Amino acid sequence: MADCLFCKIARGEIPASVVYEDETVFAFRDIHPKAPVHVLVIPRHHVATLSDADDPALLGLLMDRVRHIADSVLRLDAGYRVQFNVREGGGQEVFHLHAHILGGW
Repeated sequence: MADCLFCKIARGEIPASVVYEDETVFAFRDIHPKAPVHVLVIPRHHVATLSDADDPALLGLLMDRVRHIADSVLRLDAGYRVQFNVREGGGQEVFHLHAHILGGW
């Protein structure tokens, strides 16, 4: 989606503190962190919300990358939380599917 903030970040049109990227996902630090470590993991392909995600393979890959980033890239050995906000009523502010990795306490 051309005007999506997270799509622009993944394409490199808007600067971000990149943590991890591959052909399917892109991870970067949240600009308004809610924890000492707060990283967003997004699919490169635009999907507005978790409720709109109809590809089980994509969802599985996204969760696998969340695990990899938290354990191997961020090294959150003490533990971490993974959060999805879905739609406005669920606190979603940017309508591009994304997982929050929160940790570092």
